[in-house]
Amino acid sequence: MIEHLARAAAVSGTAAAATRAVYAGLRRRRRTSWERVNHAGRPVSLYAGPAVAAGTALGALGAAAPRERGAAVLAVLAGAACGAYDDRRGDHRRGFRAHLGALRHGEVTSGAVKLFGIGAAGLAVGALLKERPLDRLLAGVVVAGAAHAVNLVDVRPGRAALAVLALGAPGVVRGGPLAAAPMGAAAAVLGDDLGERTMLGDLGAHALGAALGVAVAEGNGRLGLALHAAAFIAAAVNGESVSRLARSPM
Repeated sequence: MIEHLARAAAVSGTAAAATRAVYAGLRRRRRTSWERVNHAGRPVSLYAGPAVAAGTALGALGAAAPRERGAAVLAVLAGAACGAYDDRRGDHRRGFRAHLGALRHGEVTSGAVKLFGIGAAGLAVGALLKERPLDRLLAGVVVAGAAHAVNLVDVRPGRAALAVLALGAPGVVRGGPLAAAPMGAAAAVLGDDLGERTMLGDLGAHALGAALGVAVAEGNGRLGLALHAAAFIAAAVNGESVSRLARSPM
């Protein structure tokens, strides 16, 4: 147990240090295209997004076996890329129902791009992590579902980062250091996020969520995968309700 926790601490520390370094570098090279207005009308930056993506990917490199490292990096990069697209072209709609409904009417939303892009990446990650076809499918759903779930709660300062810390902690305690990478990255920007100086954006939320999904998929057998997949699908289907709950005062 002590050895596992020490390894998780090293992974978390690496992710946090890399996140802070990237975040500081981006702040020095301030660009208006990376600035937004938050829910309260305050100007904030999106620098936390690429920072946590880079930190999580670097932290994951020291977290597991080569196949698992590859799965984590793939998930983070895919989540970050799809999230970055949504940061640029996104709209207010949340959840499967809204985006699939728009697709039925011939409108390809940024959410639909994320749904299929992250879904495809999740299936690729599942193929890396699991041997049997059903387990691969379930793992893919977990990775994609976790990415979308973290993004659903990213509607107020600190909500997504706190969700990653809460959801990742049980995996670390059970001896899975892979979850420590997104936890360390999220913790590194939590103060600035809560202080409304920056936000994760879709880029950061999806990257953190996808990495968390890899940790969940790697640490569970078929029953655990099925339960997590069902929970994430339910959250996605009821996306507006989940986001509304996350807007409630803490």
